[in-house]
Amino acid sequence: MLNKGLRDKESTRIDNVLKKLMSLVYVPKFWNLEDLLYLENDLKDLAMNIESLKNFKEEELVVHLQRLNLDWNQLELFADFLVAFSKDNQFDFSQKAIAIYNYIQQESKTFSVGIFNKIIASKLN
Repeated sequence: MLNKGLRDKESTRIDNVLKKLMSLVYVPKFWNLEDLLYLENDLKDLAMNIESLKNFKEEELVVHLQRLNLDWNQLELFADFLVAFSKDNQFDFSQKAIAIYNYIQQESKTFSVGIFNKIIASKLN
């Protein structure tokens, strides 16, 4: 288990990686090789790449993210990234995002209307 100082540093590092990932998917792109390389590089900071992300089963992805000690907000942001990345792309990670949202709803023991709405929106897309 990490001590508080290391936990804070790790949390800040993960926050920065997630912000970079979100910035990549919210800029309209055609996802050429260069764009995918940027994405691969940022995913590497979360101990994965596009191929491993594609191959993860929903439950395996949740376990992988748990091992990285992501908090509820970081998990939600990563699921948001998966939804955004799935739009207009050759990959569909919406089921993985739904699994993460469901995990947050169940394990945080707090019902979130926002996450519930994201689950519904992901199912409709």
